[in-house]
Amino acid sequence: MRRRPRTRPRRWRRRWTGRRRRRRPRTAAAAAAMNQPVQKNTLYVGGLAEEVDEKILHAAFVPFGEVKDVKTPLDQATQKHRSFGFVTFLEREDAAAAMDNMDGAELFGRVLTVNYAFPEKIKGGEQGWAAQPVWADADTWFERQQQEEEMKRLQTEQNAAMKEAERLHREKVAAEKNGETDEADPMAVAEAQAVN
Repeated sequence: MRRRPRTRPRRWRRRWTGRRRRRRPRTAAAAAAMNQPVQKNTLYVGGLAEEVDEKILHAAFVPFGEVKDVKTPLDQATQKHRSFGFVTFLEREDAAAAMDNMDGAELFGRVLTVNYAFPEKIKGGEQGWAAQPVWADADTWFERQQQEEEMKRLQTEQNAAMKEAERLHREKVAAEKNGETDEADPMAVAEAQAVN
């Protein structure tokens, strides 16, 4: 009897056959970033040299169209930019042309990475939590709590009224089945009053 040659596990075979699996994000933040809409007129510019400032970045991107804004976020410790920046154009077409031409270009001896930027997320609303004191949200929190309590109270009153109306309806239906109608038909009463 001939021995069958030993084969590698399937997971290894998949890698060797050249089939690619869709890469999934490893963290929740990466998954959220993949699902975020991109800003078509704002570009992320990565790989900036230390010598590059906002004026130089503006001058590098102005040939592609009118630049609305240039930002280079600063590192709090060193007060230097963090080797990336954002360039916002007035027109989407200008941003697309700049991305096509400047991605992979060289600026001050460094190769640039240019992509569409994701919208910035600031925690705590438009200004952010760091710009507000801790007690700034207290008034709105109390208002929300009062509104929620009022809504709960109104809902319980409405539920109680519905149950009472349902109980009265059941009693009326049961009385009609037994032939004991205490109340006159409201339509008949209205017609009698109109005739008189």
